[in-house]
Amino acid sequence: MSEALLKLDMVGIAAAIRAGEVSSLEVTRACIDRIERLQPHLNAFIALDSQAALVAAERADQALASGHPAGPLHGVPLAHKDLLYRCGRISTGGSKILREQVATQTATALTRLDRAGALNLGRLNMAEFAAGGTGHNEHYGDCINPWGVARAPGGSSSGSGVAVASRMLFGSLGSDTGGSVRLPAALCGVVGLKPSEGRVSKHGVIARSWSTDTLGPLTRSVRDSARLLAIIAGRDANDPTSSALAVPDYEACIEQPIDKRRIGIARNSYFEGVEVDVDSVLQSVAQTFKVTGAEVVPVDLPDPSVAFELAEIIVKSEAAALHERWLRERPGDYSIAIRSVIEAGLFIPAAHYLQAVRLRGKLLDEFCREVFSKVDVVLLPATPMAAPLLRDCDPNSTCGAAQTMAQFPRFTRPFSYLGLPVLCVPGGFSKQGMPISFQLVGAPFDEPLLLNIGHRYQQETNWHRCAPPLQSFL
Repeated sequence: MSEALLKLDMVGIAAAIRAGEVSSLEVTRACIDRIERLQPHLNAFIALDSQAALVAAERADQALASGHPAGPLHGVPLAHKDLLYRCGRISTGGSKILREQVATQTATALTRLDRAGALNLGRLNMAEFAAGGTGHNEHYGDCINPWGVARAPGGSSSGSGVAVASRMLFGSLGSDTGGSVRLPAALCGVVGLKPSEGRVSKHGVIARSWSTDTLGPLTRSVRDSARLLAIIAGRDANDPTSSALAVPDYEACIEQPIDKRRIGIARNSYFEGVEVDVDSVLQSVAQTFKVTGAEVVPVDLPDPSVAFELAEIIVKSEAAALHERWLRERPGDYSIAIRSVIEAGLFIPAAHYLQAVRLRGKLLDEFCREVFSKVDVVLLPATPMAAPLLRDCDPNSTCGAAQTMAQFPRFTRPFSYLGLPVLCVPGGFSKQGMPISFQLVGAPFDEPLLLNIGHRYQQETNWHRCAPPLQSFL
């Protein structure tokens, strides 16, 4: 029974709980049992709050039995990247420095999930201070890709990607500064959504870069991401950078036909140097969209290296400003690789940072005029390769790891700099059996269209229903 429950996606399990077909307590116990079996092998969690989750599940069942209104995620177990504050609880940010720091506030996104009825199973592993894209963490242990135990799961929201892919839970929130939702989603074979800048409040979230941080869902299906986004999106008085634009009914939007849509497939540098398997999957994805009636047309995009380099300047500068005191007072509490990444920002001239900030609006305007005047969304790879071996991207290794790591955010970071919404969707597998995903990039606040097109793709395919072969661990 528990295995059957865990095969349902988030929307499906929410409907089953609401209909009384299964209790929240049964579902929560099934998740905890699976976590306890898989955690020693995959290391997705920093902390598992089993007892608190079981108590919350019992309360959720009692509330439903008493006729209380049920929220859209009533009684559904989730867990999130360990950089969202919850008042009275520890949030480590994957670091040694914050290992014992108790939060005095709760992230707005968590407050909104609480109101929607979601349960919290614990805190998920991540790169130290969200400063790595591979899944390595010296303080809490490396995360392991459930599709291959020697493979990298991506980061920095590594625990989120691993936990969702391995069916430990039904969904998770991660953060994305240059690909930290999309990379683990891509390498672990789940859906990841980076919303438009300002769409989701950043209040109560440990920052990596004020200008480019975003919160977004990692889920098993596009429909699940639509529901999670609808819950966490919207204006927040505690975050002056959050947008006041109305939040659409994302789940209703996904059911629209896409036969009139123009999907642009990037034909310039976005396919240079990609693995053969990645290129093959992207061509297959394009053919599937044609079957749905959408028009797939080649499109040239502005040179991504410009936005990539400017994003590097902003992220490094802002991270250095955030960490300046700790770098001075507690340098030994960072892992060497992460400290070197953050310290580099101390040597970037202020003039370069200000130029990078100033050019964001100009380059965003140019991108929208040159691209979205011709197509509705852009289709491109999520990563140039399937998941590499963990040892080949170990930040402490001198054996070409830096070159491997540099490839990870090639196709993700430019869109973080521009603040555009991006949906990452599973599209197939490599010859080694590792997931390969694609990205759909939209105009600002065009999440409804991205979710619509991504959902339509999943109606034609079954890649998102594929589960990692974990029987030997169970």
